[in-house]
Amino acid sequence: MSESGDPGTLDSRPVFRGRLLDVRVETVRYPDGSTGELEIVRHPGAAAVLPVLRAEERSDGGTSTGVILLRQYRHAAGGVIWEVPAGKLDGREAPERCALRELREETGIAAARLQRLTTLVTTPGFTDERIHLFLATDLTFGASDREGDEFIEVRTLDLAAALDLVERGEIGDAKTVACLLLAERRLAGDGPA
Repeated sequence: MSESGDPGTLDSRPVFRGRLLDVRVETVRYPDGSTGELEIVRHPGAAAVLPVLRAEERSDGGTSTGVILLRQYRHAAGGVIWEVPAGKLDGREAPERCALRELREETGIAAARLQRLTTLVTTPGFTDERIHLFLATDLTFGASDREGDEFIEVRTLDLAAALDLVERGEIGDAKTVACLLLAERRLAGDGPA
């Protein structure tokens, strides 16, 4: 709760609590001292990971850097979309651990190396969700362990082809767009190691 006069939460009332999120109506004090009510979605946070294959690691015949993406059915998005493997943090799970877990569960891939790309605030107008983005390399392939409501097709694409899909608007998922753009920069040596 906010101290007298400082911006922040004055009161918070629960509206709905589900397995994924918590919806609250919060009375807040704004920076100018005025107050108002906001509907806020509280979220435990998430992690997303872009698996990357060097040309010599590819078994699909590709001759350049490859990325592994999902074609996943998302009811809220209106159908099948391109995504990176991702999921919510479980309890106090570290983002790195979540990224590796989701990668294995959704694709069957284990990664020996994980690099942090960034952390995004997904929709700051109504939620506190933060998603931690990673790049995975040194991959080992195995069996996936998907949940019953996950309808996923795993695809390997050239990184350049995936970036073309972003430019054409065929990849519009924000975490996936961010992962691809940051990975391109990182792999070119322009981003932090």
